[in-house]
Amino acid sequence: MTSHRLDAIAKALGLEAVGRTDIALSGVAEPQDCPADWLALAMKPDYAEGLAQGQARAAILWDGADWQGYGLEGAILAPRPRFALSGLSAMMDPGAGYAPGISEMTSIDPSAEIGADVSIGAFAVIGAGAKIGAGTVIGPQAFVGAETVIGEGGLIHAGARIGARCTLRDRVILQPGAVIGGDGFSFVTPEASGAEKARESLGGEAAAEGQPWARIHSLGGVTLGDDVEVGANTTIDRGTVRDTRIGRGTKIDSLVQVGHNVVVGEHSLLCGLVGIGGSTEIGSFVVLGGKTGVSDNLRIGDNVICGGATVVLSSIPKGRVVLGYPAVKMDQQIEIFKAMRRLPRLAREVAALRKAVSKPAASE
Repeated sequence: MTSHRLDAIAKALGLEAVGRTDIALSGVAEPQDCPADWLALAMKPDYAEGLAQGQARAAILWDGADWQGYGLEGAILAPRPRFALSGLSAMMDPGAGYAPGISEMTSIDPSAEIGADVSIGAFAVIGAGAKIGAGTVIGPQAFVGAETVIGEGGLIHAGARIGARCTLRDRVILQPGAVIGGDGFSFVTPEASGAEKARESLGGEAAAEGQPWARIHSLGGVTLGDDVEVGANTTIDRGTVRDTRIGRGTKIDSLVQVGHNVVVGEHSLLCGLVGIGGSTEIGSFVVLGGKTGVSDNLRIGDNVICGGATVVLSSIPKGRVVLGYPAVKMDQQIEIFKAMRRLPRLAREVAALRKAVSKPAASE
């Protein structure tokens, strides 16, 4: 295992080390579990209390921390320790362990173009006309469809699936089981369906008779911008005519569903169990908290934040923070929650008032 001196770690993070800066460290650990030759992640005072239970000689601490008071020989003091953890974890990451080179147990169409230093694991399939950029790693049992293009430095983990005619730009990461470019869920009936009528009337009667559903085929693909990351078992559907598009730097958690024709801007964050209906547009620097549901054909502006389990049924202007079902401003939703907690007491008070008012009438 590769070791790094404390001062070298600090320099790589743009920080300074204090105390003994020549300590060699080969990993990171939580304070209470930290061996002597690893770096303890004691990024908050509550975490630092665990140093007494471990064997750490050095730790990464918050700016101004009394590192000597914790019995350490050296430390890195970070104004924003969690941000420093981003660079630190990259240094210490041993990788997924995929073997270099191209396994003999792959199926690569002769018309596919494979760039320099590409790694392709066993039982991976690369379709006709596909292009794989230099330095990209394709894990075992992954699938890359016909005419799909993957840029340089990508990491397609084991079991990920990419449909035909998709585009993944540079440094895209797909976690195991991600599916990029499945058909969109798009069906239509000969006449207006019961669902369409209910939507228009907001609860009116459905159609008197059912109709069979006709498939609308997905002719578009999916485009993922530079540095996009997609979590395990997340699905991004291909577009009906144009591509479904995910902007540069956007990060998508596991178990997320992105519908056909959706457009997501740059550097947005879609947390676990988010579902986005077809043809919705989401801006840049948007955060959708876990289990957020977004209906179809909506517009969500830049810098919007949706709290966990929010259900978005109408468009949201830029910069708004929302919560609840249906989504309203977060401060308003909190007032609604408070009012709901008071409802049982309010019901008892109303019942008591009705009883008090009805007594004189009964005596008359």
